[in-house]
Amino acid sequence: MSNPTEIIFLKLVNQHKGILYKASRIYADSIEDREDLQQDILIQLWKSYQNFKGNSEFSTWMYRVAINTAITYLKKEKQRTNNQTDTPLHFEALTEDYNPTKDKQLEVFYTAVQELNPLEKALIFYFMEGMAHKEIGNNLGLSEGNARVKLNRTKEKIQQIIKKSGYEF
Repeated sequence: MSNPTEIIFLKLVNQHKGILYKASRIYADSIEDREDLQQDILIQLWKSYQNFKGNSEFSTWMYRVAINTAITYLKKEKQRTNNQTDTPLHFEALTEDYNPTKDKQLEVFYTAVQELNPLEKALIFYFMEGMAHKEIGNNLGLSEGNARVKLNRTKEKIQQIIKKSGYEF
């Protein structure tokens, strides 16, 4: 891989690899599914990179591709193939520092998020990335006020799901 386009692409993806990690945690529950989804997102990013004009931040564009790929991934039947030879890019597993208490809380949180619908998952994903209501609305085609209301309802829904699971933060 000595193509300058590929080098720039990989550098940008690496700078924003947290997006891959969070999207896969929100939209897939098993480690295998997360890895598959991360690969799918990477492939979609690479396929559509030539259409990236730079009108928005790379990260904003990457969010959109990640969410759209994740939603498509959820919809399609999981056709697991062991044939990974046609995957153009290899990406190392994304890891974070291990903290048992924080890790347990994250597990409970991500388990609760699995019960959300695709729009709610997208709202939470963008919220976790620290986006303002206006930006969340722009990305999802909602008004700023509507994004705020839907996000608050989604946060309450997650709290209810966590309470039902018997786990309190």
